[in-house]
Amino acid sequence: MNVAVRLLSVVLLVVSCLGWLGMTGQARAGTLSDRTFLQPVLGVEVQYRNQVSDKLQEMGYKIDLNNTNVRAFRDLPGMYPTIASKIVKNAPYEEVEDVLDIPGLTEKQKEFIQSYLDQFIVTEMQTELTQGGARINNGHY
Repeated sequence: MNVAVRLLSVVLLVVSCLGWLGMTGQARAGTLSDRTFLQPVLGVEVQYRNQVSDKLQEMGYKIDLNNTNVRAFRDLPGMYPTIASKIVKNAPYEEVEDVLDIPGLTEKQKEFIQSYLDQFIVTEMQTELTQGGARINNGHY
């Protein structure tokens, strides 16, 4: 009886390992830096892109006046929330200096903005970053 159980166990083990022989495809690792992957079935190269990531890379460490939400201004003393909300509500801007032409800004507020002009950038508005109320309240608390 023990011999039959052992023989059956060995046969089942061998049969279950035969499934591995059917896997002829090789695993391919893509590089995340260029987001290029080879599709083995089609034999074509496909470029995967995330437009928001491209926009954030374009912005660098500066605050994009046309695409950034109000909370990005928290690191600039005196800007959050009052001046920041005025900047966001009056976008889009053609140039960084256009932010000084916001109607209703006091001279003190203009001085605050002037002191941070080198930390701002203006790029084309990206729908994924500006749609809805996410520029005013992005839900991060």
